[in-house]
Amino acid sequence: MHAIDFYFDFASPYGYFAATCIDELAARHRRAVRWHPIMMAAVFQETGGMPLPMVPIKGHYVLHDIDRTARQHGIAYRQPATFPQLLLGAPRAMLWIRQQYGEEQAVRYAKRCMHAYFADRVDLADDEVLGGIAAGLGIPAQAVLAAIRSREVKELLKQETSDAMARGVFGSPFVIADKEPFWGFDRFGQLEAWLAGGGVSWSYWARKPRIVSSLGHRTAPRVAGA
Repeated sequence: MHAIDFYFDFASPYGYFAATCIDELAARHRRAVRWHPIMMAAVFQETGGMPLPMVPIKGHYVLHDIDRTARQHGIAYRQPATFPQLLLGAPRAMLWIRQQYGEEQAVRYAKRCMHAYFADRVDLADDEVLGGIAAGLGIPAQAVLAAIRSREVKELLKQETSDAMARGVFGSPFVIADKEPFWGFDRFGQLEAWLAGGGVSWSYWARKPRIVSSLGHRTAPRVAGA
């Protein structure tokens, strides 16, 4: 089965929620996950968007929804002291760790960073913190600090983000499974249904009636093209 691609920004709370369960979700359907850190700041420059908490009127609701979503899913969450925040060191470090130590260590690093930021309220913009998290995985802190300041690793993150946008990625989290895009943690139900159906077609969803009509009957949702 094909791996699924998971795109996220380290400063995205919904990306963090997705990161806590994407591997488990994929494993239920015998799928692997390719993790892709991206810079939403660069995406916003392209789309004209901005971090949701900064959007007038909507921002207050979003902050409430983030907290509510964490409680609903039993995910540890405390709003970071500085939020939203531009976090570039963590994704750069992850990409370098992937190069030097492999995907598994890179994903471990990403998960620890996001938990530190969103659950422990650690300042993830502090390079020394990034080095300390790496050291906890047996990766030399000084090597990580040198890497995230290097031009080569900075370019890696820019390229990762550019490649993501070329595939139509515009938010965090964003998942592509069998060329099918899913934007947002609230689309993980749809993602799971897609994977359960083998990624063949939406007709899998239509086999089990889900919609209650005004007459009290259960009717199958209409499948486009059926």
